[in-house]
Amino acid sequence: MKKIILFTVVFLLICPLSKAQKTSWRQASDAELASLLPARAPVEKEHIETEMRTASGIVSSHGHFIAGVVLLTAGYSAEGKYSHYLIVQTPVRIGGVALKPGEYVFGWTRAQAGDALNVHFHQAATGAQVGTAVAHRIAGTSRVESLHIWPPADKALIQIGRFGISYELGEE
Repeated sequence: MKKIILFTVVFLLICPLSKAQKTSWRQASDAELASLLPARAPVEKEHIETEMRTASGIVSSHGHFIAGVVLLTAGYSAEGKYSHYLIVQTPVRIGGVALKPGEYVFGWTRAQAGDALNVHFHQAATGAQVGTAVAHRIAGTSRVESLHIWPPADKALIQIGRFGISYELGEE
């Protein structure tokens, strides 16, 4: 009987610890995004102005962000190549493209077949391509947004206009 009581007490003490270790994610506030995202993003050899009213991101209970913002590329060499700047502070797989913590830029082109976008991810500092993912038209009538990163509890989706790319979070 003492073993059962001891086991129960130990089990009850361990359960809250296992719940505390799980990371929860929420939508980042405008103030958090403004303190994280640069007014001029370092892209290759340039510093491209960002449109902060388009900023979107999520933050973990550990204080790690996945956040992005639209780049104002008119007049820069990046015009047509990149449209968004992305900061990743925890490993994430976006549409099959594995991103380590770091700074990235991405742009898109229309896919030849159907309602989809080919989204090309690049390292911000070098412009080296990391991978390509496909964004599909979001079913139903969703609000069109320049960029929206949804928390995984709502829907693990990065929305670009009417299109979305699913993502999976890695271990923090």
